[in-house]
Amino acid sequence: MSKLSIKPLADRVLVEPAAAETKTSSGIIIPDSAKEKPQKGTIVAVGSGTKENPITVSVGDSVLYGKYAGTELNHDGKDYLIMKESDILAIV
Repeated sequence: MSKLSIKPLADRVLVEPAAAETKTSSGIIIPDSAKEKPQKGTIVAVGSGTKENPITVSVGDSVLYGKYAGTELNHDGKDYLIMKESDILAIV
């Protein structure tokens, strides 16, 4: 993994979303127009937190987040989401 030049501020985290499912469990291929936005990803960078909200996740954690959480960001050809730590629902 290359070194990222993005450092989130305060209680924000940078998440690399997991790849969207391309096939159902029964083997049906899902077209691009019908794929759902993934709700799982890996933390790649974390902010320093605030006095009231210290950061509880760390780089490398797999997390679940809300469907519409975060702001999409494209950096060096890769897609990322930057969001507040409170938008994260669970560590997997």
